[in-house]
Amino acid sequence: MEQTYFRKGFGLKAEVKPLIDAEYHSEVVHRIRARGYEHQFDDVNVRLAQEFGFCYGVDRAVDYAYETVHKFPERTIYLVGEIIHNPHVNRRMTEMGIEFIYPDDEGEFDFSMLTADDVVLLPAFGVTIHAFEELKGIGCILVDTTCGSVLHVWKRVESYARDGFTALIHGKYTHEESRATASQALKHPEGKYIIVRDMAEAVMVCDYITRHPGRMTREAFLERFGEKSSDGFDPDIDLDRIGVANQTTMLANESLAIGGRVRMAMVERYGEDAIDEHYRSFGTICSATQERQDAVKEMMATPPDIMVVIGGYNSSNTNHLAHMCREYTTTYHIEDAGCIDVEAGTIRHKPELDAKHPESLETEWLPQGAFSLGITAGASTPNNKIGEAIVRILKIRGIEPEFPTMAESEAAAQSG
Repeated sequence: MEQTYFRKGFGLKAEVKPLIDAEYHSEVVHRIRARGYEHQFDDVNVRLAQEFGFCYGVDRAVDYAYETVHKFPERTIYLVGEIIHNPHVNRRMTEMGIEFIYPDDEGEFDFSMLTADDVVLLPAFGVTIHAFEELKGIGCILVDTTCGSVLHVWKRVESYARDGFTALIHGKYTHEESRATASQALKHPEGKYIIVRDMAEAVMVCDYITRHPGRMTREAFLERFGEKSSDGFDPDIDLDRIGVANQTTMLANESLAIGGRVRMAMVERYGEDAIDEHYRSFGTICSATQERQDAVKEMMATPPDIMVVIGGYNSSNTNHLAHMCREYTTTYHIEDAGCIDVEAGTIRHKPELDAKHPESLETEWLPQGAFSLGITAGASTPNNKIGEAIVRILKIRGIEPEFPTMAESEAAAQSG
């Protein structure tokens, strides 16, 4: 019987590695990193965050996509949504012949075109239980690239539901990952979930738990969280026991703070002695997300004059990096290196956290004199696009990036 589910690749990593390296490697990034993440180009000091770009989960998803094309050259290959939130990488998927299946406005997928002869890639964010079961029923070959960090959160959410706890998930309810994570609670008949976007929504939930005098009415609560909670959610019953989890790409400190705030509400309502009966929280912070946020925080101890953050406008982790940087210095979040026009000297960027906010065009955006340029990128951004962005910025200043050899650098240091 033909195997139809694959999660560990096809053992073709060595075959596809040269192609992936050729398409996503950047010599500029490699050289700057090798020089301690910082290099002086004439009057522009370029600094890289010490963690940026592709994380392990994204690396794995991209590898599996390339391996899948190599493994099934004669079959139609579909991708559920986007493999990751990066426009360049998704364009490459299309160029390789992969067909995309996009969700409707309700986040639902139409799989009616699929047959048992087709191959379907599941993205790094994962898919809902409903979508997974539907695909299994069709009998097509499934290649599952769901990130291990996401699977870790899923296990926690499923365990909460199993033990009678409502999963309170810090995330964006329209995001593919949060939808998939929330669906894990539905593995159990009585499983419940509620998704909160930020601390403000968490406080609304906490005020309802503690019976705060200024809390929302039941009707207002259901109107606010109706789309963000499981069917039949009853705040008077389902907020009695809560287990906290998070979308892996959210701001780590905010996720931790929300967990702490919910715990305080449970202590206020039920007392410290009964806390274990009403509250659970396990570490579901993605290490890659945490490392990239920590690297930005470390860089901002001495903020660069300008910070450029590279990554898809619909990439949650990239948006959060940009948000962090804006608190310290002038920041431009660009989707791709193509947002920088060398001839015109302009930059197109997304100024707000909202992914639907239109781009802004800046003309006089680079300082006239010497300045420091900070660079970071979301976990879905390949090095070649990071390097291309650096080169384009330098070219606006009339600088062609050149690197001395290591021997020349050491000789210059000794003579200095």
